[in-house]
Amino acid sequence: MKIVTWNIQWGCGMDGRVDLDRIVSTARELADFDVLCLQEVADGFTDLAGSWGENQFGEIAARLPGFTAVEGVNVDLPGEGRTRKRFGNMILSRLPVGRILRHALPWEADPTTRNMPRGLLDAEVEARHGTVRIMTTHLEYFSAALRQSQIAAIAHSIRRNAARAATPPQSAGGTYAMGQGTASTILTGDFNLRADDPARVTLTTTLAEGGAGLHDAWQVLHPGVAHPPSFCIADQTYGAPHCCDFLLVSDDLRERLRHIHYAVDTRASDHQPVLLEIDA
Repeated sequence: MKIVTWNIQWGCGMDGRVDLDRIVSTARELADFDVLCLQEVADGFTDLAGSWGENQFGEIAARLPGFTAVEGVNVDLPGEGRTRKRFGNMILSRLPVGRILRHALPWEADPTTRNMPRGLLDAEVEARHGTVRIMTTHLEYFSAALRQSQIAAIAHSIRRNAARAATPPQSAGGTYAMGQGTASTILTGDFNLRADDPARVTLTTTLAEGGAGLHDAWQVLHPGVAHPPSFCIADQTYGAPHCCDFLLVSDDLRERLRHIHYAVDTRASDHQPVLLEIDA
């Protein structure tokens, strides 16, 4: 299974041009992906650089026929007339998609800085060796306290999923149907923290100790080697080039990791896309 994760900055490249064809073609050049996880997808925001307010959720889905498009809207505001302004994450999968969950992450008051609602998009996909839970998120940038709360919420969600998968479901149909359920998890996204940030420990601490029990795919496949940069390569407004986009996997998937690649040369967004290949 090939997974690409990418913060696409609403399709706006470093040339200031919004080009969703370029986003999709760049991802396809990276791999014939089975799952595409995107962050910063917009709809109705005419005040974003280069955008005229296009519904990017629909536009991207139309460019990937044969894929199931899963929307994870986190910002939902009134637009002009009866329209809405929406912003969030997206998962596109050509593998069959089972249960979908949309988790609102903590958004406590923090008057010291600007911030926005964040979410965790959670979809079960039917891979060759069984059901795998694909999660993608985009954590708070400006508030470390909010980001830490969001990480704790993600760890709690993963522990809850693992407990549910280990519990035989009661026979039920209709809205009570349980679906396949799985503890096998791949968490992707823009975490807005660096690889050495202590907040990452919550994600890599074992389930029994209250963490998410995940493993950083890059560190598993390249032990002792620093992550390639995924942000600030072309523009150092937010610091020197560094990595803040990661793919983390549950313990049962660790030995199935085959390849990970950070595409550092593209300038189709202010972030770099990342490819993970896993025997799943």
